[in-house]
Amino acid sequence: MTSIIYKIVPAPMWQEAVRRGSFDGAPVDLADGFIHFSTGAQVRETAAKHFTGQDDLLLVAVDGDALGAALRYEASRGGDLFPHLYGTLDPALSLWALPLPLGADGRHVFPELAA
Repeated sequence: MTSIIYKIVPAPMWQEAVRRGSFDGAPVDLADGFIHFSTGAQVRETAAKHFTGQDDLLLVAVDGDALGAALRYEASRGGDLFPHLYGTLDPALSLWALPLPLGADGRHVFPELAA
């Protein structure tokens, strides 16, 4: 199983995190007390469920192993185990951040991902 996990983030929010050197999370993350991530197998459904029609998003890839014990896999949607980060994320730990554009059908167009 790959250790790469993904976060969908509004581009301005990520750019501010890079500038500050710390990503505390989106409003939903702050409300829940952890930063929500998805695996490669989960992220398309996450986009469809939580980001439908939104543009100016980035898909950020992170090596989950680099996050240590602060990363926990916990049951969520449909009983699937989702990666949750209990703490802040150093943007320097991201492997890449790529645009997540909307396609002609209104769905997000993803790069090739590790499942």
